[in-house]
Order: sequence, then structure tokens, then C-alpha cells
Amino acid sequence: MPEHGSVPSLASTLQQQLADALTAALPDAGTADPLLRRSDRADFQANGILALAKKLKGNPRELAGQVTAALPAGELIQDIEVSGPGFLNITLADRAIVETLAARAADTEGRLGVPVDAAAGTTVIDYAQPNVAKEMHVGHLRSAVIGDAMVRILEFTGESVVRRHHIGDWGTQFGMLIQYLIEHPGALKHEGDAADGEAAMSTLNRVYKASRALFDSDEEFKARSRDRVVALQAGDPETLELWQGFVDESKIYFHSVFDKLDMEVRDPDIVGESGYNDMLEETCRILEETGVAVRSEGALCVFFDDVLGPDGNKVPLIVKKTNGGYGYAATDLSAIRDRVQNLKADTLLYVVDARQSLHFKMVFETARRAGWLNEDVQAVQLAFGTVLGKDGKPFKTREGETVRLEDLLDEAVSRATAVVREKAEKVGLSEDEIVENGRYVGIGAVKYADLSTSAVRDYKFDLDQMVSLHGDTSVYLQYAYARIRSILRKAGDAVPAAHPELALAPAERALGLHLDQFGEVLSEVAFGYEPHKLAAYLYQLASHLTTFYDQCQVLSPDNAPEVVENRLFLVDLTARTLHQGMELLGIRTPERL
Repeated sequence: MPEHGSVPSLASTLQQQLADALTAALPDAGTADPLLRRSDRADFQANGILALAKKLKGNPRELAGQVTAALPAGELIQDIEVSGPGFLNITLADRAIVETLAARAADTEGRLGVPVDAAAGTTVIDYAQPNVAKEMHVGHLRSAVIGDAMVRILEFTGESVVRRHHIGDWGTQFGMLIQYLIEHPGALKHEGDAADGEAAMSTLNRVYKASRALFDSDEEFKARSRDRVVALQAGDPETLELWQGFVDESKIYFHSVFDKLDMEVRDPDIVGESGYNDMLEETCRILEETGVAVRSEGALCVFFDDVLGPDGNKVPLIVKKTNGGYGYAATDLSAIRDRVQNLKADTLLYVVDARQSLHFKMVFETARRAGWLNEDVQAVQLAFGTVLGKDGKPFKTREGETVRLEDLLDEAVSRATAVVREKAEKVGLSEDEIVENGRYVGIGAVKYADLSTSAVRDYKFDLDQMVSLHGDTSVYLQYAYARIRSILRKAGDAVPAAHPELALAPAERALGLHLDQFGEVLSEVAFGYEPHKLAAYLYQLASHLTTFYDQCQVLSPDNAPEVVENRLFLVDLTARTLHQGMELLGIRTPERL
């Protein structure tokens, strides 16, 4: 078996055989691409001979015949037909399909034959970036969900991934909050003995509102708060200790929300804006000394020929303000320096709102000019669109307020639990299973609705649709998995076993060929940072499974034992592929549903 237990896909094996046949039959053509793709007229169609015929000034049908004759005799191809002006329509042998799937099922590393990229590097993923002392809202959802899926996918394909949660933990508002704590000791204490996420956020909200009211009404307090900002930036020990209290309290809250999202966020991965304070001055000095940044009206700026304001003048990236304060750019550029020079990253992936695209375009170009990004190190923004309500407008409460993320997740779980409860008696679920599955279905529904949409597009948040058993939803996929697990439990003494000697029905062939594409899809998803393509693959897999059920009974007493075993083998591999694919999206697959 190939390295790391990987199994070449049928398409890649066929591609190689066609490429070798092209070289053997048409040596004057040099290296040629067969242009292989899936076809509705056969399993695959190769279109590359048309381009070669033009190059060689030959008859494409005659050249196609020569290539066909040069293909090796073997068990891969069942039928090959020259069609139209020189297309090759290729049907694979049933035996080859089953044997390849059997090799995937037998992968002892549990990877279903998906290869590990031996040349993979190190990617730092910047995602899930909440703000200290502030509630998380619906706007924080997509960065967390998309980022978590990309971490899982890249790690599975072999990349070394460093997580970074660039939380907002610095800035002028902390002067106000800290000064209030100094003047009101104990304000961060909880009424109970222990702090949970809700209690932590309630405390932070109370302190924020009280300090803001005082800041707006008391000029002397406002002046003291501004002095406190200076003390914070200067590293005053008492001020830093109180600031750390806000950060710690916020982390309790963050972890409670991420737990609801069924996501792992680890403390060492949380490196906020404050983590780069010691680098800011040096970053500015390097940029100015190398001429990348210049002084303009007292501020340190970087200018770009293609970034113009409404008046036609160049809009700068401000690295250091006129008053000596640092802009977001200084922090982002310092983070790039740290991630490239200290973390040794080959790729920096930022899962950030599309509305920040101009900022990151300027930051990345500045880093390139400074030499921190180059041919060996790239930075990519995985930009995402907005979560919309059913009305197509940005998702808000009825009062026009931003929707709290916790409220949204709780509502999703509540709706999903009601759906699970409706079918619980038929399946025989206990109350504990209903509650657990309700959580898995509700959170899965929210994640899948996000991940099944191309990241850069906006999408409508419609819980009724999200928890539907029908259509392109996570519930449909979870139900497909649970249905297979039910069949396997009912199989009795029959066990899944591949039988390459059997002829496959059309629905079996379609399911098998789709199963074989799993590794290729993951490779494409990882390369392009496109988790929606994995979601689309899994939905198509579940759809093939539905057709298979309709046309091919698995446990029918009319089936020969080897037919039962082969069909159990196909559905078992389907379940394993669904489970693995959903896990890479961060979605659970309950055994019973």
C-alpha cells in the first residue's frame, strides 16, 4: 500500500494510464494532459486529444484510436469508446471500483486511504477573534465556524497548524474600565461562589455600563480614565493586574460560548492585541528606516498607488498616529513578524470579515515591501460575508439590536431538540439522548448552514430550514449516518465484506465512484480554503445513498449472502466517510436519530 496508507483514486490511476498512453502513441506530442473529467455518458470523459490533434495536425478520431490501443490491458477499464470528434468515453470495471473501495476501508490508519501531504508546511490560522469585556454576537459566528473547520481540514491533510485567536484586549476603553475598578473595588466579584460564562458576562456588562455612565457624566473621572490608559500602556503593575482581571473574566465567558459551539479554544492559542505591544515600536522603526513607511502630517504612513479616496487622493495605511499612538496596522504587522520569524509559518491565513479586505490588502502589501512576506511565505484572507435575516438584511433582533451569539445558539438547540423529540419514541431514545442529540443537531445545523455557503457570500439565517430533515441541511446528513448505523445493527450475523466479483447496479456504481472522490475533494478544499466544497460533497454522498436505498435493498431475504455483505460494505464505508467528513466540519454524527 502507498505511503501513509494512502490509496490512489480511480480517477488518478486512470489519468496516469491515459497520460502514459498519450506519450506512447503520440511521442511527438510531448507531455500531454488527457483532460479527464466525470461524465454523464460514461464514468469519465477524456477531451485532451482534440487539442493534441490541432497541435499535430492530425485526425482526432484516428489519434483517439491510437491512444486507446496504447492503453494497458488490465482490470481498470471495462469499456472505452471514441465519441464525436475524438472524445474518449470511459467506463470503469466494477471489480476495480470495489477493490479500490476495499483498500480504502482497510486503511489501518483510519484515514480511508486519504494521503498525508509529505510536503506540507506550517500555517498560522487567525480566527475566532472576540473582544474582551464585550458580548459575542452573531457577527463572531462565521470566523469561529469557518476557522475551526479549516484547522481540522488542514491538520487532516498533513499541515502543521498553529491556532491564533487575536482577541481585542487593548485600547482606550480599558482605561475607563480599570479606573472604575480602582474606585469601586470588588466590582468584578460574582454573587455566587463560582463563575460560569453567563455570570462572567453579566458581571462584565454591569461594570461596563456603570463605568460608561460615569465616564460620560463626570469630567474628572474621564480625565482620570485617560491617565489610566497612559499607565496601562506604560506597563504600570497595578493597572496591568486589573487589566488581567478583565481578560480572565472574559475568557471564562469566551470558553462558555465556544463550548456551546462544540469548539476547542485553548488558552495558549489566545494571543490578543496586547501580545505584540513590545514589538510595535521596532516594527515602526524598521518600516521607517527601510522607506516602506513615511511621515505625513506627523503620522507614520504607507501609501499605495491603487488605494484612492473619493477625492482621488491616495489613502494611507496609518501605522503610527500623529499623537504617537499605534494603529491597528502596527499590531497586525507586528503579528506577521512574530508568526513568520518566531512561529516559522509558511502561510498566514486570516479568517476575517470581507469588509476588512482593504485593510488586509494594505497590511499584506506593506509586509511584502518590508520583506516579511515573500515567495516562501504567503498571507491569505479567507474573507467571509454577512449573516442575514430572512428579510435579506443584516441579522438583528426585533428591536434592531445585534443578536447575542449565545441566544442564537440556544434557540437553534431548542428547535433541534423539538425535532429530535418528535421521532424519539420511534427510535427509542432516552431523555438524555434526546438532549444530547438536540445539541448535536442544533449546533450542527448552525455550522452547516454557514459552511455549506461559499465563505465570501452572505447567507440567510433561517432556523426552520436549518433543522429540516429535507434538503441540503446537516440534519439530512446526520439522519443518513444514523440510518446506516441502524441497518448495521439489524444485520445480525451478516458482516460488511467487499465482493469484487459481483456486478454492480447503477446506484451501487454511482455511490462507489462518489466515495472514491473523498480524498481528491479534501485536497481541493485544503488548497483553496473552501470548506463549502466538502459540505457539497457530503450532501451529494447522502443523496447517492438515498438513491441507493430506493433501488438496492440491503438486508432483503431475496439477496444472496454475498450481495448482502457487499451492500453492507458499501453503506458501512459511506457511514465512515460521512462521519469523517462531518467531523472535519466540526459537526457530530449521532449513532441514533
